[in-house]
Amino acid sequence: MTTLEKDLVQARGARRSTRAPHRKHRTGLRRRTLRYACNALGISATVVFLYPVLLTISTALRKAADVAASPLGLPLHPTFANIATAFRNMDFARSVLNTLLITASATVIVVILGSLAAYPLARITASWSTWTYRLFLGGMAIPLFVGIAPLYITLRNMGLVNSYLGVILIEAGVNLPLAVFFYTSFVRSVPRELEEAAALDGCGALRTFGTTILPLLRPITGTLIMFVTLAVWNDLAVPLVFLQNPQQRTVMVNAYSYIGPHGFEPTTLFATAFLGALPLLVGFVFLQRLITEGITAGAVKG
Repeated sequence: MTTLEKDLVQARGARRSTRAPHRKHRTGLRRRTLRYACNALGISATVVFLYPVLLTISTALRKAADVAASPLGLPLHPTFANIATAFRNMDFARSVLNTLLITASATVIVVILGSLAAYPLARITASWSTWTYRLFLGGMAIPLFVGIAPLYITLRNMGLVNSYLGVILIEAGVNLPLAVFFYTSFVRSVPRELEEAAALDGCGALRTFGTTILPLLRPITGTLIMFVTLAVWNDLAVPLVFLQNPQQRTVMVNAYSYIGPHGFEPTTLFATAFLGALPLLVGFVFLQRLITEGITAGAVKG
């Protein structure tokens, strides 16, 4: 190699060595910018989602005159009179117990029947199984209001109007297609070798489902329970139509009763809405660890 060639090689190496720190600096700058942008986006999304909750609590703690003067103002002189009035007028304790009974019962029925129905639908490849699964999916696309009248006539003939059982059956039936969809998709991802191993140990179909498949459904069950709980707890149409006894009213029905034909009192309505959502908020705060573990458990099959 000549002297000129050596000089050229050394010059190229020098240029590369000077470019490397600049490239690292630009890469680090991009990463920091992306991280800051993601953090800003996350904070903005959090503020957007929390703003209605904060507005509800703020309005519930203010006097009617203050809200009329400044609808979006802060509770500079907070008062719990609105919450106490809503608590007393909506019979809060009884409403929560009624809602808990309906929600818990419907959720248990949905989880049991949905998992039992999804197991054969996921494993049997016959044409009737495919069409049955499609019928369940079709049930997710039918609005509840379409079937209100037929359901009311059916329950009236069965003597289940103004009964908790009738509302529980309707809520379970409405949410059952969602459970079948969730469970069927999950069971199809479970290896068949696990069931074959259980069959070699002498397990029948039901025992195989209970000992092998059901424990693997914990993550999807946690997600399904959250969906069904929110849907049943916040439902207004079914309890409003099928529970006409004031002693059987749910939280949402009592909250809706504060909306009159010509207007409503914001402080009382927002206090009622806050009380209606409070049990769910408390439950998720205290059970968030169990809910998170239930969702993430079994994510990696071993």
